[in-house]
Parts: sequence; C-alpha cells; structure tokens
Amino acid sequence: MTVEPEQNSHQIVVERLWKVFGNNPSVALEAGNAEKSREEIQTEFGQVVALRNVSFQVQKGETFVVMGLSGSGKSTLVRCLIRLIESTSGNIIIDDQNVTSLDEKELRDFRRSKVSMVFQNFGLLPHRNVIDNACYGLEVKGLSKKDRYERAQRMLDLVGLNGWETSKVSQLSGGMQQRVGLARALAVEPEILLLDEPFSGLDPLIRRQMRSELAILQKEIKKTLVFITHDLDEAVTVGDRIAIMRDGEIIQMGTPEEIILNPVDDFVSEFTEDVSKDRVLNASSISVTPDLICTYPADLNELKEKLDRIKPKHIAFVSESGVSLGVLMRSDIEQTSSTKELDHCLANSPDSMKSFSNVKPAIARLANSETPIPVIDSEEHLIGVITRGSILVALAE
Repeated sequence: MTVEPEQNSHQIVVERLWKVFGNNPSVALEAGNAEKSREEIQTEFGQVVALRNVSFQVQKGETFVVMGLSGSGKSTLVRCLIRLIESTSGNIIIDDQNVTSLDEKELRDFRRSKVSMVFQNFGLLPHRNVIDNACYGLEVKGLSKKDRYERAQRMLDLVGLNGWETSKVSQLSGGMQQRVGLARALAVEPEILLLDEPFSGLDPLIRRQMRSELAILQKEIKKTLVFITHDLDEAVTVGDRIAIMRDGEIIQMGTPEEIILNPVDDFVSEFTEDVSKDRVLNASSISVTPDLICTYPADLNELKEKLDRIKPKHIAFVSESGVSLGVLMRSDIEQTSSTKELDHCLANSPDSMKSFSNVKPAIARLANSETPIPVIDSEEHLIGVITRGSILVALAE
C-alpha cells in the first residue's frame, strides 16, 4: 500500500525499551548481563527477556508492521505501548508525551482519547447487538445516546456493515465480527490504532479480503497504525514499513522492498523466500537509463542522423525542463517523414509510471509491447525507463 506520511512528524518514538519478566527483572539490565543472550539470562537468573533494547519511530499516518514468530516479543511490544504491560526500562513517547511517566488518571485519559486497540479474539460483548458493540467505547467516554449512535453508524458504514446494526454478534461470521471490532475502535476517533494479529483467527480467504480492505480503508482514514502479525504476506499488503523481531529484538527494519530484496541474515531470508518479488518492486527500483534521451522539439533530420550513428533501441523524449514526453523505438522514428508524424507517435507512446508504482502493471504492459515505459517523479521529470530486460534482471536477482 502507498501512504505518504508527513516528513519528520514522528508520532510514536520508542527508545531502548526492555521488558523482563521475573521477580528480579533489573538484574538483566546490569552491566555485563545486558549483552548476554536470552537463554543465558533465563538460565543464570530465571528472568525472561521479552523485549531487548527496542527502538523505533513511527510517523503520523504511517502503517508500521511488527512481525515475527511466536515468542518473538511483538505482542508484548504493542501492549507496552499503552502500558497494558509495564516495561522494565526505556521510553515510549507519543505526541511528545512520555507514556511511561503517566499517572493512573492520565493513562486512563490517554487510552480513551489517543489510542484504540483491536485484538485477535475480537473482544465483542455477546449480549449486545452490532451497533451497541460499536458504541461501547463512546458510552464509556460519556457521549449521549444520539451522538454515539450517529458516530457508530458512520463507522459501521465505513467497514461495510450497513444493514447489520441490530444483528447479534453471534450471528456474524468471523470476518464480520472483526469488522465490528474495527468499527468500535474507529468510533472513538483515535489518532493511533493498534492491531494485534487482528485477522489471524480467520479463514485464509476472509483473511486476505480483510487485509486488502484495511489497506483501502487506511487510504481514507489516514490513521497511524501499528499492526502486529506473523504473516509476511499480510505485512507486505498493509505495511509502509516492517520491523522483524526475533528473541525480543528488532533485527531488521525497512520498507517491504528493502526487507525482501535485502534481508540482513538467513533468518530474514527464510522469512521472505515465499513472497514474490513483483509484490514489492517499484518502478524506480527497476528503471534503467534510456538508450538515448532527446530534448523535444528536435530537428527530425538531425535526430535520424544521430540514430544512424548511435543505433539506440529506444529514445526517451523530454522537454527542456526535463519533463517526460514519451518513449519511442528507433524503428518508429525511422518510419516518420515529418514532425507532425513524430508528434502523433509521441502522443500514442506508452503512458508513464510514477516512481513508487508497483511493477506488476509494467510486466503486463511489456508482455504486449517492446516499447519501454518511462518512469517519472512527482513533478513528472524523467527518472528512467522500464524495459523487458530490466524487469527480468530484477526478478532474477
């Protein structure tokens, strides 16, 4: 998914976070012990290190995915963010507020106003119908019945549950129940949404549908999401960035493309081996320099003479300011007899692709045409071109 977070607007900052379970957790942080492995600390002191020196930042509007195997510490981490589990040491700063130092009342207000959480097991109230479940957080906040019903209805409409308001939650499928949980979380209008493996209890087909719907929904709601999962395919679908955890530590963090194309070790390689590269490659990463770049308009005779000398396969045309105007094969130009014909060819050349676009459409287009596809930046300046060869090289590597 493509979400453009605001630059330098870190909404969540986690600094050197530790969580140690046991009757003497501080011993794990003492000089000489902090560098010991999880197994050594558990064997020597009987303390279990769930989080080890975890640091990361999440930008406003970003979907940040934390993934790892069972026992990696990812669920402990998300619970520490709102102090459902108290960390042993470190700082959790949300909107310049240090969550670790809040008193009981401040923490309660923080949870009610700033953050909502969606769990794997839905957490719905079985004796309430759909809209009353969606209203629950608003009822706790003290909103009037009219206001909370109106807001809950908007959220149910947003997640596709219009018409199910009076149904018992027990009558709903797992996917629909999770939609109710999502609507309830959104109804309190949180700035941050924490999702702890929200789809892992669903059937595979429903799960794929839900994560695709979440990616689409995020484009509309633009919340800051922290999404916990053990499924890399799910992480790639919803995430702007991914942090992979092992034994309580973040061992790699980056965009889906960075994680899959440049794994830091064998563990991450095994994690990512089943994900097709065309899921994460973007147009910029596989673009190459055109055989020839020509500023347009150009003298047709001079251009043909240059083609005879250089013999490029294709030519990219740009304006004097560098804006992409199209790409033509040499044979297309050689067959033209006037500037008017060249204008017509350029007008019908392949549409350009934005640099951040996924490569799948390019693969389909180049299967039916040899003409390279121009790649442009946000100001439509030419960055490069995608050719059949550049796609094959990228997928092979």
